[in-house]
Amino acid sequence: MKALMRYLALTLLTVLVLPGAVLADERQRGGVGIVDYGVLGLYVLGTIFLGYFISKRQKSREDYFTGGGNMNSILIGISLFATLLSTISYLGMPGEAAGKGPVHFVGLIGHPLIFIIFAIVMLPTYMNHRVTSAYELLEDKLGVGFRLLGGIMFLALRLIWMAVLLKAAGDAMITMLDIDQSWSLLVVALIGLVAIIYTSLGGLQAVVITDVMQTILLYGGAVTVLIIITIDFGGFGWIPSEWPDEWDPQPIFPASLETRVSWFGSILTGVIWYVATLGSDQTTVQRFMATKDAAGARTAVLWQLGVSVVVGITLCFVGIALMAHYKNIQPEVPILASGTVAEYQAFEDSFSSNHQKKPEPDDIVHFLSWSEKDANAIFQYKNRLQLKADQFFPHFIANGLPTGLTGLVIAAMFAAAMSSLDSGVNSITAVVSTDFIERFRKNEMTEKQQLLTARCIAVLVGVIVVFGSALTEFIQGNIMEVTASAVNLLTTPIFGLFIYALYFKRPNPAIVGGATLVGVVTALYLAFGDEWGWHAISFQWIGPFALTANLGVGITLHGILRLAGKNNPR
Repeated sequence: MKALMRYLALTLLTVLVLPGAVLADERQRGGVGIVDYGVLGLYVLGTIFLGYFISKRQKSREDYFTGGGNMNSILIGISLFATLLSTISYLGMPGEAAGKGPVHFVGLIGHPLIFIIFAIVMLPTYMNHRVTSAYELLEDKLGVGFRLLGGIMFLALRLIWMAVLLKAAGDAMITMLDIDQSWSLLVVALIGLVAIIYTSLGGLQAVVITDVMQTILLYGGAVTVLIIITIDFGGFGWIPSEWPDEWDPQPIFPASLETRVSWFGSILTGVIWYVATLGSDQTTVQRFMATKDAAGARTAVLWQLGVSVVVGITLCFVGIALMAHYKNIQPEVPILASGTVAEYQAFEDSFSSNHQKKPEPDDIVHFLSWSEKDANAIFQYKNRLQLKADQFFPHFIANGLPTGLTGLVIAAMFAAAMSSLDSGVNSITAVVSTDFIERFRKNEMTEKQQLLTARCIAVLVGVIVVFGSALTEFIQGNIMEVTASAVNLLTTPIFGLFIYALYFKRPNPAIVGGATLVGVVTALYLAFGDEWGWHAISFQWIGPFALTANLGVGITLHGILRLAGKNNPR
């Protein structure tokens, strides 16, 4: 393990230092070349070999699902970070900073509170129960029905989430590799195939080690972009000296519930989402069980939150730097002697309608009798690069980096997809094996049979996710936004089940079921009520209000039940 840590440290140093050696030559930039494909190919082969190597050392089901229960806490913590950072987040966080402002990253201020609530207060209770599936914890007080309910809710959440992020990763790879959209399904299948191979072979240990490698690539890619833009500006001139016009107002406290984002809302939402995910998601609980004890699990949480802060701040700066870069390369409105921009716009609309194409400079000279200088100037201005903020990062990766580094950062994108996919596949495999097969099987399987069954389930889950991602093509509307809202509806309800099972002495199953339903309905109303015209409440309040409604109803009804029992003793 020490040798592995030294290897990972050397890899990190190489990734962070490499950009400085190749960055400055403008002639090396633009497009994806054979060297970039070579870098990506080496990374893919390396991860597959790692899964094969680890599979040779596995002897039991515990080795496959929890790495023998004695894995390095630092590696587990970094793996936790990689698991919770998807391709959508990796691309979206710089886009949010560039297009809306840095308030989203203010949520990082809440990380010390997350550590206190979960790692210090809650985690010891979890570590008193050494389980393979997190949802085993629900059966003791709530019964097997709630164990299955928790497992089913988790399966729904992760399967939909993985299908969506895999599709998003495929689309991003298509953009960066500059290949035809018809190759999208093949790219998605390749990402899924690689993750399936090393996850089904190597189990959690392969997932954790590749997650660490992928985190190094992700961070190296972000640092590379910052170095390139800083050199282009001749320093840190890309840091704004005043609030840019492109950014939204971002108050500390919201003026009303309809305020899109605020400092307070970002911190509160971040704390609740993190605590709920750490305390109820199989992908996180499974990793805690892979550590030696509560102290080791607490160290893992500390590293996860620490890495999240460092990478989050870096991605925020990446977004700000990209905003400055693309503003800097935008051409100014040309000063025309032959006419005006408005006159050209009217001509372009008419010409495009009649000829089904935009006019070339020769057409402008011929039909408008403009000079060649003005025709070329207006043509270049009207055909300038126009990107949305969330397109800055993938476009710069494909067109703004030196040869070789483009492949490195594309590998980072590939890594972001696989780090979420491999964790989801391994965690779903653990839940299906433990909660649905072994729980109801009369004859106990041998260790060899359990290991083979787990690997077969991992392959099947991966195939389902790949085909599920293809089906997202047939859903109308903004599938990413709609699905993200839908799967987040289940995060706090699942967490509520763990609160009742672990912290209530005698939870009433009927009350727990009713309170959970109230939480889901509240989340549904907040998530989709604005589309139906019922309200305009910000998305930041979905998690806080849903959890409050759930626990509020549960605590109140349990209190009433207890009072009724005291007043009517048997």
